Amino acid sequence: MDWQDFDAALAALNSGLRMTLRTQFTSIWLPIQLGIIVAVAAAAVGIAAIVRKRVDLVSATMNWPPYLRLVVRAVMSHFGTIMFILLLSIVRASMRASMDRPRTYLLMVAIDLATAWVVINIAAGVIRNQFINRVVAVSAWTIAALSILRLLDPVLAGLDSVTLNIGGLRITPLVILKTSVLMVLTVWVAVAASNFLDRRLRGFSDLTPSIQVLLSKLIRSTLLAFAIIIVLSSVGIDLSVLAVFTGAVGVGLGFGLQKIVSNLVSGIILLADKSIKPGDVISVGEQFGWVTTMGARYTAVDTRDGREYLIPNEDFVTQRVVNWSYSNNLIRLEVKFGANYSSDPRKVQAAAIAAAAGVPRVLKQPPPICHLLAFGSSSVEYRLAFWIGDPGAGITAVRSNVMLALWDTLEREGVGLPKPGPQRVIYERAKADGDGEDLPPVR
Repeated sequence: MDWQDFDAALAALNSGLRMTLRTQFTSIWLPIQLGIIVAVAAAAVGIAAIVRKRVDLVSATMNWPPYLRLVVRAVMSHFGTIMFILLLSIVRASMRASMDRPRTYLLMVAIDLATAWVVINIAAGVIRNQFINRVVAVSAWTIAALSILRLLDPVLAGLDSVTLNIGGLRITPLVILKTSVLMVLTVWVAVAASNFLDRRLRGFSDLTPSIQVLLSKLIRSTLLAFAIIIVLSSVGIDLSVLAVFTGAVGVGLGFGLQKIVSNLVSGIILLADKSIKPGDVISVGEQFGWVTTMGARYTAVDTRDGREYLIPNEDFVTQRVVNWSYSNNLIRLEVKFGANYSSDPRKVQAAAIAAAAGVPRVLKQPPPICHLLAFGSSSVEYRLAFWIGDPGAGITAVRSNVMLALWDTLEREGVGLPKPGPQRVIYERAKADGDGEDLPPVR
């Protein structure tokens, strides 16, 4: 570290402060100006309170454009400060016009600081992200305040004088501050731009959902990469010195980040080959549901029971996945049932087909079909198959509706359903210590 430059910067800053204190704060004008500032501030607060009680800002700006409404509300939220600026400017102008060489340095500084605060906050009010809003407002006002007090150059020199050299990289507190603030702002701009482009892509009906998601991810990654490169270049960091860091990241990818990279690459593959896309009905292992979101690391599957499974993208590439709506949304469902031997099988088949066709979600084409499966010990076994075209609306519900319709139709047609057969009882005989007593039957 170069402590000589740091000492020189501190000496310059100390000299500036001494000059300001000696010329402005060692006279009778100091308490006068402070008193004026306090009195004007109290008057501004009172006026702002009265105006807020009598003006209904929400109703007055209800039909205004959104951003204009935000600006007006920002002005009203800082109305007290604006009144402070106006009143203090009037007092200062009156003093300079009526007195011989009055000292109004503190009044001028207070006016400039308050003006900078209002302007910066109103300008930052269009940023809806509260964190970014605060970062922009505080950073801009700090720079403005230091410039107004004529301390910006000494402070910058002091922050830039403490250096830490790592290889060919020169690190100072000023570089860290600039990098942090610029990184936050540029990343926010990149994310906002990617969100805007994502909304525009979703408006193109010619693009499939998977292509829309893939393009959105690529645009976001590209914008973020450009944002980082621009920030590092703007603060004077040579990107070639990051070769060691890049090598370390490569080693980390080879060891600890394998799963993350695998999921990321798997997600890109899934979006590129369109094997799975948002809205598909899939089952992976025991998880069955609808694809709602495809992220960089996982895919969200909604099971319609209040739970949402976050399945790693790698599982969709390495495991067997059933996509019920890969080529189309047609899904065949089956219901098995039995009927008494006294019922005509052809009548049972016709009644079952009519019951399924009467359910609203069951398709007419392909038509429902009923097959005779087997002759059971106490009933004739049948299988009713039918098709639906909206698996996203649920499968259990339509199967239940078909079974209820089947029950009503068979009962109306006089088809008897099998009843449970006689209960079988198994008797075990055992000897208990040779006394020959039989144990009770085991059911």
